[in-house]
Amino acid sequence: MNTKLGRRDLIRASLAAAGAGAILTASPQTVMAAESTPSVPENTTILFQGDSITDAGRDRKNQSTNNARGLGNGYPVLIAGKLLSAHPESKLTIHNRGISGHKVPDLAARWQKDCLDLKPDVLSILIGVNDIWHKLNGRYDGTVADYETGYEALLQQTQAALPKTRIIICEPFVLRCGAINDKWFPEFDERRAVAKKLADKMKLDFVPFQTMFDEAVDLAPPQYWAADGVHPTLAGHALMAKKWLEVFYQA
Repeated sequence: MNTKLGRRDLIRASLAAAGAGAILTASPQTVMAAESTPSVPENTTILFQGDSITDAGRDRKNQSTNNARGLGNGYPVLIAGKLLSAHPESKLTIHNRGISGHKVPDLAARWQKDCLDLKPDVLSILIGVNDIWHKLNGRYDGTVADYETGYEALLQQTQAALPKTRIIICEPFVLRCGAINDKWFPEFDERRAVAKKLADKMKLDFVPFQTMFDEAVDLAPPQYWAADGVHPTLAGHALMAKKWLEVFYQA
């Protein structure tokens, strides 16, 4: 039997096995720590891709990795801080290449340089809000079908070039406040469904951000999580980072 693992499989296997291994030799306190932060393979490269929500005001001239200015002020830097502090032995490399205003076609235009050439072991993508926002503003005419076709092509290109990369699809989301009104629906929900459909179809991981925020508004009003309904506040980004890490660490 061939037991050789690809890098994507190694990441998954390491995360799944960490807690079980600790149970055999560690104290209860150590077991709890191991279960909350499973090991990550050495030299893992993580890339965050998307629009302004991922960009989060990053310094685009600063391309150095694991750098707060280059990672921005949003969920990628919060995730990076958690991972880098929890796994100093893993020598992680973390990039942010989100660009404000971008849609699926914009990602496609820069994908070689800003994704494939970086050869990430883990690729996180959050895209979709501008694909409808720019349409509502008369600056774009892409349909839901265009979103699906373009997104799927991007994912297929990635899997062909980087077959060992673990891809995490983040669900596009909005909160009903600020810029968000009835004109967004039902089309926005249709676009959200496309992201989930592609994740299921291609057997990719999925972060349910909309479901998360729908539950969060039971605790605080929408403005608390995203003042304009699109761009998260610090609390919103922290919530996103927590949910993303839950998916990342799952077996």
